[in-house]
Amino acid sequence: MAARVVTVNRDTKPGVYPILVGMGITLKNMVKTMFGRSAATIQFPEQKRNTSGRYRGIHILTQREDGTPKCVACYMCATACPAECIYIEAGERPEATIEKYPTRFEIDLLRCVYCGFCVDACPEEAIFMSRENDLVGTSRAELIIDRDRLMERAKLGEYGPGYRPTDHDVRRPVRIAALERLKQEHGIVPGPPSR
Repeated sequence: MAARVVTVNRDTKPGVYPILVGMGITLKNMVKTMFGRSAATIQFPEQKRNTSGRYRGIHILTQREDGTPKCVACYMCATACPAECIYIEAGERPEATIEKYPTRFEIDLLRCVYCGFCVDACPEEAIFMSRENDLVGTSRAELIIDRDRLMERAKLGEYGPGYRPTDHDVRRPVRIAALERLKQEHGIVPGPPSR
């Protein structure tokens, strides 16, 4: 579904006319709602509000065909995160093709600002966001999602994928900024060691 683009004329002079235009829009919406042509509310949770395909909801960690996480524990998502809500511990893999994997991967959803920088920074496209926005928990510990719960979320087809790096052109600048931050703050340069 394509989003409707509204062009706003910023050259309007202050005065009574813009106020009357705004009140006219409000009156039109009020009349439509009063006579039942459009509903002002939805019956949640039976009805769900339509969300964009670029919606930034709760994260999903993708898997390889053998069920292991696609993540290579490069720390790019944790470095790019402005809220610092991603915690990763790396472990060595026995295969020579994959250097590392996350032994621990946690996201604190109460600290997360759902900006999508982690998705943009990931070189393996291992993390993306869903369109789920129902964030419910009775304690803080329930909303710290670990690696296994993040990988199980990919099986939930109810909401569908949200913000993904393949759909947008903003990945490159965020990835470069994350690499520079890794180099400046930690002295780490990802990739094979120089010989």
